[in-house]
Amino acid sequence: MHTYPNLAVIDHPLVRHKLSVLRDSQTSKKKFKELVDEIAMLMAYEVTRDLPMRTVTIQTPLEAMESEVLAGKKLTVVPILRAGLGMVEGVVRLMPSARVGHIGMYRDHETLEPVEYYFKIPPEPAERDFILLDPMLATGGSASAAVTALKARGASRVRFMCLVAAPEGVERMHRDHPDVKVFAAALDRELDANGYIRPGLGDAGDRLFGTR
Repeated sequence: MHTYPNLAVIDHPLVRHKLSVLRDSQTSKKKFKELVDEIAMLMAYEVTRDLPMRTVTIQTPLEAMESEVLAGKKLTVVPILRAGLGMVEGVVRLMPSARVGHIGMYRDHETLEPVEYYFKIPPEPAERDFILLDPMLATGGSASAAVTALKARGASRVRFMCLVAAPEGVERMHRDHPDVKVFAAALDRELDANGYIRPGLGDAGDRLFGTR
């Protein structure tokens, strides 16, 4: 399989097992939602592995010591609406102090380009680390536009986290934002003629919220 300099595939056995159940067309909406939450939490452990640290002095019950805590402003989690919402709670459960922003995107039917309709993040973005969430990285158009929107507001440290990615989306992200690391639970084979990831897991938003 082709490797990409901007891609990290998190292939922990628990992630692989849960992703297999997630892909199954017979998995219920309730179970699908639970699995997205669980996989997101497991992935977040690896996605945050290289967050910056600083040394502080703390007092244990026995003595003072030098110890490490996260540096800078609180981590900010930003789901791309709507499917990205399904990943938020899993990440925040691991890091309860994380702030949560939101980016809304829809695809223009004529230009086929993503259009931003909602944007809300905490203040001082230049001092924060952002994790952008979306279960699917297909063409990469919405993900790239969301990163562009974050950078336009001053963000400089952005990671993108998804469940399944297509090679086309990974390539688009590397072309548009080579500084943004993409974390995925799986790199799938390809996009089909309709832009669906193959083998994929269907439409994540529809399966999360019971819509068509």
